[in-house]
Parts: sequence; structure tokens; C-alpha cells
Amino acid sequence: MSRAPEQEAQQEEARRGDHGEARQGAAEGGTQVDRLLGAAAVREQARRGRESPLPTLPVWPGTPTPLGARFRTGPDGVAGTNFALWAGGAEAVELCLFDEQGRETRCPLTELTHEIWHGFVPGVQPGQRYGYRVHGRWDPWTGARWNPAKLLLDPYARAVDGDFGTYGRAAEVYGHVRDWPEQHVADTVRDDRDSAPFVPKGIVVHDDGPDEWAEDRRPKTPWADSVIYELHVKGFTQLHPDIPEELRGTYAGLGHPAAIEHLVRLGVTAVELLPVHQFAHEDHLLKRDLRNYWGYNSIGYFAPHAGYAAGATTGAQVGEFKDMVRALHAAGIEVILDVVYNHTAEAGELGPTLSLRGIDNRGYYRLQGDPRRYADYTGCGNTLHVVQPHVLRLITDSLRYWVTEMGVDGFRFDLAAALARSFHDVDMLSPFLAVIAQDPVLRRVKLIAEPWDVGSGGYQVGSFPPLWTEWNDRYRNAVRDFWRGALPDVRDLGYRLSGSSDLYAWGGRRPYASVNFITAHDGFTLRDLVSYERKHNEANGEGNRDGTGDNRSWNCGAEGESDDPRIQALRRRQLRNLMTTLLLSTGVPMLVAGDELGRTQGGNNNAYCQDNETSWLDWSLLEQPGWKGLFELTSRLIRLRHEHPVLRRRSFFSGRAHSADGLRDLAWFTAYGEEMTESDWYAPAATLGMYLSGRDIPGRDARGAPVVDDSFLVVLHAADRPASFTLPGPPWATSYELVLDTTREDQSSAPGTTHTAGAVVTVPARAVLLFRVAG
Repeated sequence: MSRAPEQEAQQEEARRGDHGEARQGAAEGGTQVDRLLGAAAVREQARRGRESPLPTLPVWPGTPTPLGARFRTGPDGVAGTNFALWAGGAEAVELCLFDEQGRETRCPLTELTHEIWHGFVPGVQPGQRYGYRVHGRWDPWTGARWNPAKLLLDPYARAVDGDFGTYGRAAEVYGHVRDWPEQHVADTVRDDRDSAPFVPKGIVVHDDGPDEWAEDRRPKTPWADSVIYELHVKGFTQLHPDIPEELRGTYAGLGHPAAIEHLVRLGVTAVELLPVHQFAHEDHLLKRDLRNYWGYNSIGYFAPHAGYAAGATTGAQVGEFKDMVRALHAAGIEVILDVVYNHTAEAGELGPTLSLRGIDNRGYYRLQGDPRRYADYTGCGNTLHVVQPHVLRLITDSLRYWVTEMGVDGFRFDLAAALARSFHDVDMLSPFLAVIAQDPVLRRVKLIAEPWDVGSGGYQVGSFPPLWTEWNDRYRNAVRDFWRGALPDVRDLGYRLSGSSDLYAWGGRRPYASVNFITAHDGFTLRDLVSYERKHNEANGEGNRDGTGDNRSWNCGAEGESDDPRIQALRRRQLRNLMTTLLLSTGVPMLVAGDELGRTQGGNNNAYCQDNETSWLDWSLLEQPGWKGLFELTSRLIRLRHEHPVLRRRSFFSGRAHSADGLRDLAWFTAYGEEMTESDWYAPAATLGMYLSGRDIPGRDARGAPVVDDSFLVVLHAADRPASFTLPGPPWATSYELVLDTTREDQSSAPGTTHTAGAVVTVPARAVLLFRVAG
């Protein structure tokens, strides 16, 4: 490979080091690199890497804070942009500016303050495209992977121009020779070709600051009153007939009145957006003509994903995202972001060099005992080293930015256990959790943990500290098992329906620490849960090996879609049973977009790469009688939650009598109308009665008055035959009004039937009955 003499000497020294033969073998491959890539091409790339096509601009010292690119007025009133980049172990940093034709101007940053390279470039305006080249040793055996031939995205870039969708097809974006014939050492052979033509650039954005949100009315919905709706910006809007075609699949589409009308009719209080940080597509997907649809492959923690912008103007995604947030806030809907700070799109040692790897590989990533390899607690090839102060700063700066300058109301942290790891083990006193707890901005927003990762000891459901809520997969498993007839431990089901006090009460947390869900983006949709017993992921191109095999589903007698009217009716009933259970349980319910419409993915339980009709919402379902009834039931149940505080308690049930008549705030009944005994809790049960007293709700309302509500009896029956159920008598009630019956297709109104306490009612097969205490 053709290199400058000083480069050759430095690289040879780095390759030899303390590793003798291994490094010598890689060094001797230089001529092989020439043969593999073409010697003339390598020499031309090296020449371009040393020479700037345009004259260097003046660079004033600037300031080391804030990090990133900030347009401002500099010394003597001169407007320009301050650039600041943390690159702890680097030997030199070049700021690279690009014009409309893609020509590059390199500006060395010579000021170094506390490991931050910085400079102020007068005349640089918002809209300027830029990146960095970072110089240092190439020594993969010690974790050093600097390669100035690779243009790097600023970790603090507020917007990105272009898409990383093609990086997997361009070998130039890899710091090593991607196609090296000996793959076991490929990551040690440096590739000196210029990556700039193949990667997107950061964009200088005008910083409006938090004052622009002064007139915005954030809903600030209390946790106990929240109903979360998980959606994908593109998938929710792509096929909506009432959204203008040019806005479908975009932030502007989600902010359109037609999209917001559906959310308001449904009654949800918050949307939880699948990742909207700038993300990239994996090489293995691009080779199969697929793309990363979900977006759990972040590369820009400050930049809204450019692919969801409707406008063609450079940086338009920033303003469009803000407008979307304002429109949702005006409708009383909060915006929660699903964020992926546990890993990046650079993957493992054979992944591309896009940003952090080339800035300071050892500073940003957790490495193994062999520093060539990455510690992988995420299953995605790498793990951010959150214990490092600059990494922690990157994450918290990003979080504060999205709250104060982009207007969001909270975050759901993907694989949050990976963020809570100290040097190896998960530690609930970790620096990440400690910083969040004391941060005056972040401790006031909604914080949701996915409380596990794929590493040893990574399952941490129930372990996160106060301020945090958690995705409760034990709720998901228990409810799925009950309705598929597996009859879980009735004790476990009782805990899940009543707020999971066994998981959360011990740490001083509240019932709303449990985010209850039956489905999520990852897994079957609700309709597929009652239509398939096996995953059908063939379209993903991985031989149906991807996705979980533990679906806890039941297909109601036929695998996949069926023309049998009986099977169709049973499936719709099961959907109503599952949705009703979720929305009558104590805790914070989370729905997945489209489940209220009967959306199907054809049995694909891992549709992360299906950016097509498989994943997009089919809005025509809303006009079909069977699925319209499901939507009506869902919205009616959400209204019930909003109207009745007993269904959204802020404190756990005590299970004790609070008055002389012996009535307790929570009681459980067998089908005979008798309170469950100790032995009943240890036996499987297909029929369960749950009594919720509205008379004994702890706490006071906003005016200091006691909270009093109706009382309800929920009867769940999972058997395939009808059963008799005796309605409990005094002190529980003297009469009951039936307000919901999941066997009914039409859920637009209540049945309105009244029964005397002590009466025996027939509970249809596989049904939920909800009674209001009428006297």
C-alpha cells in the first residue's frame, strides 16, 4: 500500500509492538492490500487524504463548550460557528467542510482543552455540511483504531444530510479492509481509501434554544393517568388515506390532524415513538435488499432521523419534528422517545467506521481483555462504555437536548440494564442512574426502562430505582398464558392484574412503575397472537432462525388466516379479552399501534427489517365491522380508565378491611362467589373474580378532598365452556350492573343488565365480564 514514509514507519511500529508474529503478518499484507484494492486507487486515495482540494479557512481558537457545532456571534461581533469535539487520545483533528458540490475544505483544530479539540470558523452559517477526520495510531491490538481517511460524523450533530442506507455496500467506509481474504485478521489491516463520498455529513443548525417552547403547553400527564401508544412514525402514517401523500411516513404526517384525530378518539395520553435518532442500516440487510425499519441502530444521538422528513431543505427534519411535537401537545398527547444509548451502528470489530470508533474507540466502547474485541451486552456487536465521563456526558447532553430544545416528554431506554452496568455487573448505583436521579431536567420527565440486556445477570425486572418505570414482561407472560389456556400460577396472575406489588412495592415505588403490555413492536401483533403458534419470519432472509420461539400464543385451531367463521369469531373474542384485561389492570397500559384495529404481520414476530405493508398500518381495517368493534371496545375501556380512579390507582392495594363491615380495597373470588383461600391460590383456575373497591382509595384529589369512586367486579373466564359464577353478596354489594361483556361484537354501548347480589350468572366461554356495584 502506498503511504507517506512517516505513515509507513508509524504503522509498522504499531503493527509490531508487543505482538510480534501476528502484527508482522498483517504488515506484510501491504502488497496484498494493493493487489486487492488496486494500487493506483490506493495511492490516489492516500493523495486525496493528504491534500485539501480547497484552501484552508481561518480558524480562531473558539471555546471547548458546548460540544458540537454551534452557530453564534464570535469575537468583534463576527458571526460563525464554534466546533468542539471530544477526542481524548487523538493526535490531531481536522474539521472538514463540504460545499454543495461535495468539495472538501479541511480546517485543522489546533486548540485542545481538557481533551476537547475546538475552533471558531468565521462565516460558517446554518446549513453548512461538515464532518471530522481524526488522526492517531492504528493499533487494533490495543484498541486504537484511528484512521484519518475516514470521515466521521460529529456525535453532537443536530441534523444529518443524507442516509447511511448505502454504507454496507461501500467498502470505503470501513476502517479496515472489509474484504480481506483472511477474515480473522481483517480488522487489523487498515484501509486508507477516503470514505467522504460515501457517508452523510452533519449539518450546522440554528440553535433556537429552550425559549421557543415558552408558549408550548406540555400535557404533563401524571404517571397513573397515562395510557401509552407505541408507534412507528412511518408505519403509522404511510397508508393513512386522509394524510396528504407527500406527508405520509414523516414527522409532518404524524402531526397532521388526521393522525392526531385517531389518537384523540382512542384516548391515549402519550405516543412512544420507535427510534427517531439518526440510524443506519446493517450490511447484512442491505445485501438482501432489506433495511432496518425499526431504527434500533443509532449513529446520531442529537439528530432526528432524516428519512422521516417531508421537506427537501437541508436540516428540515429539525423544524418538522418540533412542529409535530407542538401539534401533539396541543391535543393533550405527550411524546416519549424510544432511545438506544446502549450500542451504536458501528457494530463489532468488523463493522464500519462512522463516528465514535474513529474518534476514540477505546474511550467510547467497552472492550474485552483482548482489546481487538468488543464487550457485547446488547447482541448488536458493541456496548457504549457509560462509566466513562465523556460517554455519560454525551448521553445526558442528548437527553437534555431532546427535552429542552425539541420538546419531548420522556424516554424509553432500550436494553437499559446495559446502561446500568459498572465495570461488568448491573449496578443500580451505577453512574448513569445516579446522574439521571440528580439531573434537574431529566428527573422530571417520564423514564421507562427495558430492564434487561443479553449479558450475564442482565434480567433486572423490578430492580430499577424510584423515578423509573419498567416494561413488565412478567405481566405479558402471565396474561398470555391465562388466555391461551396454559393457566399460570394464579398467584402470579393476581399480582400482575393488581399492579405487581411483589416487584415494585419493596423499593418504595408505586403501581405505575409497571408498564403493562401484552404486545410490543418486538413479537407478534395482538391479532397474530391469536392466529399463529409459530413464527413465520421467512421474509427476513434468515431461514426463520431470527425472532423468539417463546410466543405463548394460541391460534384458535388453525395456523394463520382462516375462512372458518367460528375461528374468526373466536379470535376476535380473544382479542377483546386480551385488550380488556390490559386496560382493566392496575399499572400503566401500553398498546401497540394497530392492535386496536386488528393489524397483522402475517405471523412475522421480528419485522425489524420489513419497511413495507407487513409493518405499516392498514387503515381500511377501521371500516370492517369486526375490527371496528375492537376499536370501539378499546376506546371505551380507555374512557373507563380516565373516568374511574379505582382503575388507575396511585398506591398499591392493601387487601385489608378499612371499616367495620369488613369490605377491603381488593378481594379475589372463586366461581362460587367465595373469597379465595390459601389453597385456592396454589391451584390452577380458569375462572377468577377481582373486586376493586372505590370506597377505599388512598390519597386526595387536587383540592384535598378524599377520592371516592364506583366499585367494580371483574370476572375473567378462560375455559372453552361456559361457567356459572355467583356474584358476591354483602358487604361487597347488593346489586351489580353489567357494563361490559367481551362476547359482544358491538361494543359501542354497555349491556346495562342488573343482577342481584348472590345471583348465579352464566359466564360464556372465554370471556370477561365487568360489573359495576349498583347498590
